[in-house]
Amino acid sequence: MLVRGQHPSQAGGRVDLVLVAEMVTEGARVLDVGCGDGKLLRLLAETRGVDGRGIEISREGVNDCVAKGLAVIQGDADVDLADYPDDTFDYVILSQTLQATRRPRWVLEQMLRIGRHAIVSFPNFGHWRIRLEILLRGRMPVTDNLPDSWYDTPNIHFCTIRDFVQLARVIDAHMERAVALNSWGRPVRWHAPWWFWNLFGEQAVFLLSRRG
Repeated sequence: MLVRGQHPSQAGGRVDLVLVAEMVTEGARVLDVGCGDGKLLRLLAETRGVDGRGIEISREGVNDCVAKGLAVIQGDADVDLADYPDDTFDYVILSQTLQATRRPRWVLEQMLRIGRHAIVSFPNFGHWRIRLEILLRGRMPVTDNLPDSWYDTPNIHFCTIRDFVQLARVIDAHMERAVALNSWGRPVRWHAPWWFWNLFGEQAVFLLSRRG
């Protein structure tokens, strides 16, 4: 459980998950899309007291979540988000899953339809180490945030921070908050331009909402 003033590493959690949890208001209705083993849902329950639900494509992940007492069903974000009514949730979260979806734009639009807010975290393929790996070695990189070789990875749509910002503008989403994290898990300078975040942010977390 994260205690106020405690560093994320001391809480035993992924830094981006702690950031996501901090963006969610207490007692909110939350849907975690691609919730994996339920680590974020549990963190949200413990620190925010949310009414949390999850959808996960893998049977193993669903079983892990159910074993922890979490309300999770098996489903595919690329298809099943269409079944949820408008404004069902306060927050819809997609944590480190955007790059594994077949229809990222559609998924993001559905998230903003069924939720008042959307929170998205993803690895930044524009980070300088990735650029350097391709430039000097001519190979697709393997990093902490992109741990699989190109032939084993579930990721099919790599994007950069600037790519995501452009997508948010295309669907006319309001960016309420954005945080880029460097290789040490610390926020990149807040007022830096997008190109700076794109170069030095290893991953990013965005809080979006609908306009109007």
